[in-house]
Amino acid sequence: MRRPSFGTSILIQRSLPRVLHIVEALDRGAVENWLLRMLRHACSQGATLDWTFYCVVGHPGLLDEEARSLGARVVHSPVPLVRKAAFIRALRTELRRERYDVLHCHHDLVSAVYLLASAGLKIRKRIVHIHNADATVPTPSWFKQRLLREPMRRVCLTMADLMVGISGHTLDSLLAGRARRHARDVVHYYGLDPTPLEHSIEDRIELRRKLAVPPDALLLLFAGRLVPEKNPLFAVEVLAELRRLEPRAVGVFAGTGSLEQAVLSRARALGCDSAVRLLGWRSDVIEIMCCCDWFILPHPEQPMEGFGVAVVEAQLAGLRLLLSAGVPNDPLLPTASFRRVALSAGPTTWAEAATQLLNTPAPSRAAAATALRASPMDMDRALDELIGLHA
Repeated sequence: MRRPSFGTSILIQRSLPRVLHIVEALDRGAVENWLLRMLRHACSQGATLDWTFYCVVGHPGLLDEEARSLGARVVHSPVPLVRKAAFIRALRTELRRERYDVLHCHHDLVSAVYLLASAGLKIRKRIVHIHNADATVPTPSWFKQRLLREPMRRVCLTMADLMVGISGHTLDSLLAGRARRHARDVVHYYGLDPTPLEHSIEDRIELRRKLAVPPDALLLLFAGRLVPEKNPLFAVEVLAELRRLEPRAVGVFAGTGSLEQAVLSRARALGCDSAVRLLGWRSDVIEIMCCCDWFILPHPEQPMEGFGVAVVEAQLAGLRLLLSAGVPNDPLLPTASFRRVALSAGPTTWAEAATQLLNTPAPSRAAAATALRASPMDMDRALDELIGLHA
């Protein structure tokens, strides 16, 4: 039975702050899914939250109706973000009309636009939440990147009452050498619930049957977007080397992205395409994780990963981890079985690390779940802290 949350019981007795979360869209994004996860958990604990999601992408999202069913409002911007002046006017109208207590911005440096829209309005607290460590401005122009990055950073640091990072490294990346200010620059970890993984039914043989691989195949899982910043092509190179050491190895890629065809092309070039399975976007990644043997995340070392939710889930699923130096320590539990290898060491060294891990006992899923509940990523603790950010 889940322990009662003392902090939540105190917080929900206060008058509810009206919170406006500015997000991209309530779709498959990690940020939006985390917020819905916390809202879901609040409802399950009997906590009432007055949340509104302001979606800068004007079209409906896959999670809109669920958010509404949980008591939240969902507002779509009538103006696209690229029309900056009109977008700011529309957002300012929403802020003035609804008189929100808290403006919670989730777009890293782009949050500067939302802060400027709120200038002069009676908003009790303005929060900039940093979810990525790359500190980029979403424009293809290198010149605009250089021109806008520092002014937008200064707007965030000056206008925000609270700067929140999803990890220590992520927070410090936006501070860019500036010392953390007490109670103004804080780390708030994503809350994760180990229950779905604890209750997941592990059927290794059935998954291998569906993948059309031998029953004794050893699965190397890459779970995430197939995009350059996740480095899936390196995972293919590791797989090719791993099969020289362990012919039963098969690479499983759960995710979509711009590098899907490049993954297949690299696998063909390396002669391991028959051992690659591209699954596309999946809603059953947890079940897939529980039937695999390794989890690989060869994230580029600069900029580092913000916070790897999939890294935590992989530990809860009992997987051995192959990580680059671009993955911070924050998501690692004390029970983790992992090897951290520099990308410069090359795929052969990574493959050797994988075989070494295979010779160690499989990590305990129960021990990982216990460690999670004692960490800042525990759902009750994370909910208490999130509500506390808005107090």
